Amino acid sequence: MSMQIVEKSGEGLSRVYGVTVPADELSKRLDARIAELAPQMNLKGFRKGKVPAAHVRRVHGKALMAEVIEQTLNETTQKVLDDNKLRPASQPDLKPSSDMEKVMAGGEDLAYELSLELMPEFEPLDIAALKLTRPVYTPVETEVDEALSELAKQAGTFEPRTGKTVKAKDGDQVLIDFVGSIDGVEFAGGKGEGFELTLGSGQFIPGFEGQLVGAKPGDDVVVKVQFPEGYQSAELAGKDAEFAVKVHEVRAPVEGAADDELAKRLGLSDLATLRETVTKNLEQGYANNSRFKLKRALLDELDKGHDFPLPPRMVEAEFAGIWQQVEQDKANSSLPPEDSEKTDEQLRDEYMKIAERRVRLGLVLAEIGRRNNVQVTDQELGQAMQREAMQYGQQAQQVFEFFRSNPQAQAQLRAPLYEDKVVELIFDKATIKDKKVSKKEIEADDDLPEGY
Repeated sequence: MSMQIVEKSGEGLSRVYGVTVPADELSKRLDARIAELAPQMNLKGFRKGKVPAAHVRRVHGKALMAEVIEQTLNETTQKVLDDNKLRPASQPDLKPSSDMEKVMAGGEDLAYELSLELMPEFEPLDIAALKLTRPVYTPVETEVDEALSELAKQAGTFEPRTGKTVKAKDGDQVLIDFVGSIDGVEFAGGKGEGFELTLGSGQFIPGFEGQLVGAKPGDDVVVKVQFPEGYQSAELAGKDAEFAVKVHEVRAPVEGAADDELAKRLGLSDLATLRETVTKNLEQGYANNSRFKLKRALLDELDKGHDFPLPPRMVEAEFAGIWQQVEQDKANSSLPPEDSEKTDEQLRDEYMKIAERRVRLGLVLAEIGRRNNVQVTDQELGQAMQREAMQYGQQAQQVFEFFRSNPQAQAQLRAPLYEDKVVELIFDKATIKDKKVSKKEIEADDDLPEGY
């Protein structure tokens, strides 16, 4: 292909190239495309395959030239990367410097500027020389007993209150009918009959359940509440409402026992099997915490062990994602307490460091994975797509199809799979020493390293 490539600037990880493709090269490519298509064309007034090239050019010339230019841009960009052995860190940026109308008409060379950022070249630390400590904790029998009694409590039943203490208490279940109205007018969805409501469960809007504490069977109670501002139904959000409630029964909780009967209700053969299952679940939970802390220790070591220039656009994109979440949290008044006292400048500074850490670690893990030929197979990606889709219940098939036809969504699923495979590879090669810790230590949240 006839073209000219000139390196205009090259500082740090940034490169800018000037690329020129002569107009006669584009013209040749257009002729070749027309010659390829004409025999297959079926146009009114011509026999199939006998459409003259000049007519094809007249009817479809503009669209075909646009196609030729797009293909030429892709090919020349790839040639710049291949000839200069460049590994771009992000999608190269193309800026035309010629008049595209004239280029389309065949009267001017195609000239454009190609700007890109390169992947930094660095030597990752020797993963076989890494020494890591894994905190481990084994649940004790009393924890298993507690978990079983919690299960029994959750699987407990309710029985009608009798005698002198028939008034509803927090934690009781009431059997009720109710009709809701705003300014004396009933509203859709505000009616129910024979409803079993556990007081204190938070099942109904704030303020509703508390007004039924003290009610007795047969009572008529008028419950006055205000729908929350952010309520899902816009017509009800922020409105004052009244509910006419008829209480039919007040039932007290009856705690179940951890026995064979409970195990059978939960689909298991006996209490021994239930105990074994609960123990395994607890162990798995602590094992997950243990792996999380080990991975965190590894990432801290990798962060500490590497210092190289980062592609600015990568850092900016990572920071933009973090900052968008910060802005959202501020709007919802849900910023973490430690952040709400800080100025925007302080927050930007801290979160920029976190963005840099994430990009640095991403590049280090990618380079270790590349050197060790770590791959995410189509089968692994397919299983991840299925797992993700299954979380959407009835929409599972639609979600799965979305992933199947959307390479960008697949890439978002592939990234954490790849990272996990690289982390497992490092765990296999590093020296890992187990250290027994307390329950409090295994459950403690990890703070970011100093300076973040």
